[in-house]
Formats: sequence, C-alpha cells, structure tokens
Amino acid sequence: MKSLVFLLLVALAQAKVYQRCEWAKVLKDHGMDGYHGYSLANWVCLSKWESGYNTQATNHNTGGSTDYGIFQINSRYWCEDYQTPGGRNVCNILCSQLLTNDVSVAITCAKRVVQDPNGIRAWVAWRNHCENRDLSSYVAGCQL
Repeated sequence: MKSLVFLLLVALAQAKVYQRCEWAKVLKDHGMDGYHGYSLANWVCLSKWESGYNTQATNHNTGGSTDYGIFQINSRYWCEDYQTPGGRNVCNILCSQLLTNDVSVAITCAKRVVQDPNGIRAWVAWRNHCENRDLSSYVAGCQL
C-alpha cells in the first residue's frame, strides 16, 4: 500500500492540465484523428468533459470503482488500482500510470476502450456533451 501511495504522489507531481489546442496537437501526434472512425474533435470534446484536460483527474464512483486521468479510464474494466473488487485491467496497466504527464499510456488505453463494442459511447461525458453535436469549435483555431 505504501508503494501505491508513493506512485500516486509521484504521478500527481508530474500531472498537467492541457490547453485545448495543445491537447488537440498531442492527440493528433498520437494518431487519434480519425482513430476508429472518430474525428480529433470527438477526442478533444470527450476529454474536455471527462477531465477538463487534466491528467491528474480522478472520480470515485458509487459502485466502488474509480476513473483516472485525462480520459477518466475506469478501474473496474481498464486498469488496476488494487482497490476495485473484481477489476479486469483490460489495458494491462496500473491506474496510477494514467495520472502522469506521459499521456501515451492513457492514449493507448483509450484506443483499446474505443475498440470495445460500445465504442466511444463507453464515455458518459461523450454521450452527454459530444454525441450528435457540431464539434468543430473543439479544434477551431488550432494550428494542426
């Protein structure tokens, strides 16, 4: 448990809150524009509403799981936090890895999540704030 606390403290010390266009460029550089059929604007919108582009964001859910990082990836299915009973860890990562400014782990896991039958609809914030909306403002003015 002490090592988990230490890892979380190290992760928080390295956290970053991105600006919209800065985050859009990072996503584009990691191949997210058009990934699994979703435009870059979808990914920027999703992460805006899930975390406010904050790599250290966490949310404790009523069912006992926790959402981690800029994409709010859930410990019940996608990562291991050693606190969620019955967690599956499909992305084969520690949840603490989602809380650092090395977003490559989070992006790789998000790519795995979107391959699930629910696709991008796995994220409630995307369904509530991005689905069937004009998302052009999420990448407008960005030098991509």
